[in-house]
Amino acid sequence: MRQPALRQTLKPVVNRKKKAAAVELLSESELMKCIEDLCNSKAEEFRFYGYENVTGEQVWACVSESYRRGWPRLNRLVNDILSLKATRFMNWLMVSVYKNPGDQ
Repeated sequence: MRQPALRQTLKPVVNRKKKAAAVELLSESELMKCIEDLCNSKAEEFRFYGYENVTGEQVWACVSESYRRGWPRLNRLVNDILSLKATRFMNWLMVSVYKNPGDQ
């Protein structure tokens, strides 16, 4: 299943967060790198549990799917990534495979 590049899908989050006072300490590229590292870290955790083919892009797609009304604050975004459970991720993965059967 082909997922969009993680850095491209992070653009709206970073652009919104540039206006927040706490995020002004980080540049746009540093913030994108931090979020990307979080997603890759969560994917590595899933691989440690035995889910071998999990990528950071898939983790980001799973987490960001719930942001239909707009992007949340940075602290919620980080919490959503770090608290993602393997069962929720695998459920999302199965539903996405059924929605897009040709993207395997």
